[in-house]
Amino acid sequence: MLAAKGYTSTANRAFLTRPGITATIGEREDQKAGRTRRGSAGCRPRAFDIEAYKGRNVVERCFSKLKRWRGIATRYDKTARAYLAGLTLAATLIWT
Repeated sequence: MLAAKGYTSTANRAFLTRPGITATIGEREDQKAGRTRRGSAGCRPRAFDIEAYKGRNVVERCFSKLKRWRGIATRYDKTARAYLAGLTLAATLIWT
């Protein structure tokens, strides 16, 4: 599971690790500083795969580009079929 740095809480990590999911969530700067301040009681940094996190960034940028289309961002379409058609059109135009 890849997630943004906003979801680095202990509760979120525990929720993911219970069923055996490996979480790749970067650590915020304030959390790093807090761990350093606590010294040996601050524990080790969590496992983090930087390459996997970079791949997540690509997906987030794609969502950002798609949200520029008002109909997709606000989901004005009444049917799933019309929404999918708009999404397909937008994705095709972005790709080209």
